[in-house]
Amino acid sequence: MRRRSEPHTFEQRLDAQRLRLEHELASLPAGVQRDSVAARIEQLQTAAEMFEFLMPREALAPR
Repeated sequence: MRRRSEPHTFEQRLDAQRLRLEHELASLPAGVQRDSVAARIEQLQTAAEMFEFLMPREALAPR
């Protein structure tokens, strides 16, 4: 029987995606594709900031 992995939080998924794209960005030459990846990284950073702003303070406190 397959074991399910632990569920990841929204923040963890955003961070993982950002790290993957930053790694991809480092290997891309200047051009449209690089600009697109850089824009996506900015979108992920904005999403993380908005999530932090919108979450109740007690939900963000470490347990």
